[in-house]
Amino acid sequence: MEIWLWVLIGILICITLLLEIKILLLQKAADEIREGFAGRLITETNTLIDISSRDRHMRRLAAGVNVQLRRLRSERLRYQQGNMEIAETITNISHDLRTPLTAIYGYLDLMKKTKNPEDAARYLRIIENRMDALKQLTEELFRYFAVSSSISETTYETVILNSALEEILSAYYASLKDSQITPKVSLPEEKITRLLNKNALSRIFANIISNALKYSDGDLEITLSENGEISFSNHASKLNELQVMRLFDRFYTVETGSKSTGLGLSIAKELTEQMNGIIRAEYHNQVLCISLYFLHSNQEKQ
Repeated sequence: MEIWLWVLIGILICITLLLEIKILLLQKAADEIREGFAGRLITETNTLIDISSRDRHMRRLAAGVNVQLRRLRSERLRYQQGNMEIAETITNISHDLRTPLTAIYGYLDLMKKTKNPEDAARYLRIIENRMDALKQLTEELFRYFAVSSSISETTYETVILNSALEEILSAYYASLKDSQITPKVSLPEEKITRLLNKNALSRIFANIISNALKYSDGDLEITLSENGEISFSNHASKLNELQVMRLFDRFYTVETGSKSTGLGLSIAKELTEQMNGIIRAEYHNQVLCISLYFLHSNQEKQ
């Protein structure tokens, strides 16, 4: 009886030692997670937390922390990029507002000094042009920041893309004719539908066509494929690949574009992405092609 008692005591001692070792290992793993997490919060590193413990619970905890670290890193990058964009936006806005205002004050001063009515009339025309440019800029700024807020899904409706393209072409008929552009339009017989905000879609089409009016060599081809992809193509010999790469950047303007605020295609991109769409610009053999595609509700961006 006494022997079995000592055996039981020995077993209990072994179990206790194993539990103590297990606890120490778990404490070590917890310390590694805590130190690793604290270190990665204050340093710009892509290294994730790794622990020496083989315990599946602790490794699962470390994996969960790593998931949150990835999200935190992504949000930090977005925040930093947002700060840079805000600073750049303020700089560009200040410059774009200052330029016409400086010119207006300069020509007003010349008007005060001149006694020649022809010169005064010429200065007045220049001032009016600068005021028009300033008005256009402020309106585009208002529209851009208005569309930067999310579009409510309650404003979505079933839109027939074929009809939407026909409507916008009718609205721009006079402008296209003035620019001596006869668009070549290819639409499928089948009605292509998407759940979209119709006003936002019209704005996207309008901004893309306005861009074509600025840079086209005299042609415009609009195609709607059966899978729903829409493309606007035109020869644009005055552009180059580097300029096309930046067409969607806020406030980016190409020197050949007259009275351009650099917000039109940026707004188009913002609205397209808000409606679960994809928009891109390509440039090959002096042909600019802007294409967009709106995903179905059951699709995901690739």
